[in-house]
Amino acid sequence: MSRGDSYNTKQKDQIFNIIKSKNDKFTVKDIYNELNGEIGLTTIYRFIDKLALDSILSKSVDNKNTVFYQYLEKCNCDNHFYLKCDKCGILKHIHCECINEITSHIFNEHNFNASEKGIIINGICDRCGKEV
Repeated sequence: MSRGDSYNTKQKDQIFNIIKSKNDKFTVKDIYNELNGEIGLTTIYRFIDKLALDSILSKSVDNKNTVFYQYLEKCNCDNHFYLKCDKCGILKHIHCECINEITSHIFNEHNFNASEKGIIINGICDRCGKEV
């Protein structure tokens, strides 16, 4: 584990390995429970907060004020275009060349240089849309 970490510990490695195995959003309590309470909540919170600050995790809050995190896999693309569900808070990275056209339009027509490092479009994901 190296992305943004100054030094590793066995506990951080355990936490990070669980985080990387997640295919969906998770809470700090999910990680705590998966570790069977072997690592304290304070340690988990601190490490997860650091990962979120380092943009390794996204942090979101759902409509019930539950804080969720999601692992953002390192990618080699130039733009970071995300779809975020307003209902469940999941964040999905999309590699789409259309984002270049959108940012060019915004610059040319609105005199605004949009950062392609983190464009987020909010809406409702497929899973939540089926629940309606």
